[in-house]
Amino acid sequence: MGIIFKQSFKNTIVIYLGFLIGGLNTIFFYPGFLGDDFYGIVTVLLSYSNLIMPLMALGVHYTIIKFFSAYKEKKEKDKFLSIALVLPLFAGIPVGFLWSEIQEFIIRNFITDENKGIENYTIVIYIVSICCAYFEVFYAWSKVHLKTVVGNFLKEFYNRAVVMILLLSVSFGIITKTDFIFSLTGFYILRTLIMMLYAFKVYFPKLSLSLPSNYKQILSYSLFIIFAGSAGALILDIDKVMVTSKEAFSAAAYYTVAVFIGSFIEAPSRALGQILQPLTSKSLNENNPKEVDNLYKKSSINLLVIGGLFFLLINCNISELFRLMPKGYEQGVLAVLLISIAKMYNMFLGNNGPIISNSKYYKVTFPIGIGTALTVYFLNVLFYRKIDMSTDGLALATLITVFVFNSIKLLFVYKKLKMSPLTKQTGIAFFLVVIMFFSFYFWNFNIPEIKIFNLSIHPMINILLKSVLITGIYGYAIIKLKVSSQINNLITRI
Repeated sequence: MGIIFKQSFKNTIVIYLGFLIGGLNTIFFYPGFLGDDFYGIVTVLLSYSNLIMPLMALGVHYTIIKFFSAYKEKKEKDKFLSIALVLPLFAGIPVGFLWSEIQEFIIRNFITDENKGIENYTIVIYIVSICCAYFEVFYAWSKVHLKTVVGNFLKEFYNRAVVMILLLSVSFGIITKTDFIFSLTGFYILRTLIMMLYAFKVYFPKLSLSLPSNYKQILSYSLFIIFAGSAGALILDIDKVMVTSKEAFSAAAYYTVAVFIGSFIEAPSRALGQILQPLTSKSLNENNPKEVDNLYKKSSINLLVIGGLFFLLINCNISELFRLMPKGYEQGVLAVLLISIAKMYNMFLGNNGPIISNSKYYKVTFPIGIGTALTVYFLNVLFYRKIDMSTDGLALATLITVFVFNSIKLLFVYKKLKMSPLTKQTGIAFFLVVIMFFSFYFWNFNIPEIKIFNLSIHPMINILLKSVLITGIYGYAIIKLKVSSQINNLITRI
């Protein structure tokens, strides 16, 4: 686990720095400098881009991770990477030619009359989606060489830092709100170019017009795996898209904040996943099930422990956090809880996803992806439109979908590969999180109202005191009960 720990540690630091800046952007700068409606426009544009991106990439970023480690000769590797560079164009070019019709379809069917102002910016959806597709291709290119830190920096920190700079530029009158959107698009293009140059520095192939010997298998895998990549984007981004078909852009902004806060706990999972994906693929290609099972169990318990702490810190402080924000955002309290529970379940699965998508059973991702998409869509329609549960209904639909299909994936890996992340420590960690949640969720310190320059700081004091108390008790219990040998070993070394 040495290389996993080192790169995951670096990636975690980068991701949490990114989340810190993203938190400032999401909670303070976006609402304060862009306003709720324009913030909603930016959210919807990026959500559509995330939904389209897997189609643009044609699953190539997953295909690189699956097959690269199986090639032994440089010539075959070069043929494989050459075809990986070309495949996304088979989706990107036709979509570009048809973009006028596609954007007209989106505006006519998914945007209310009061939100028609977005039509001036819909070209951003296409540009950002194809940039993100190629970014993921080049990021996977570096991942298979176990070089994840630069790509992780560009993915998790760069965008948020750029957004902060642009938002501050809006606040000082240097650029307009419209300039913000197109400037951000330009920075997405720049990010892709930087990632491309780094990937070529890591490994520069001799471009070849010849197809690799297993090209049929590559094409088959790419087409099947598109749905695995689409499912993750659909679960959260389709929610934000559906909001604008019923409510104003401000509602999308409120929900985006709730999703961001609820998703904060998954940062360690994203950091660990960058290095776990290629290692899982390598172990499967080398027919080493013992190592795969070892990675499965260790990733599950460590992510559950770390995610449990952030789950407690977020949800036990959420009411005080929303007191720091403009009026309207506090309606996301329940959504934060539901989204964070879904993220906790994702983390408990560890590297379950890479195990399935890189095994010989990868075709099961097709029905799972289709089922996930249909389930989250129809549950959104039921809870949000018919029962009218507001955005809490969208979050509930997300939780139910994640629970059902994660459980299916958990049982599938157990049945086909005889592997499970469950251990005695899993039960201890889960029980500890539940006990501490009910112990700290329903109360706060009785701090008198304190204001400095009309800014209320007593919620901040409450959050700080409660966080110190939760972290101390939780950390002591985890170490004392020896829930994770890796965490205990790390503490001992420190």
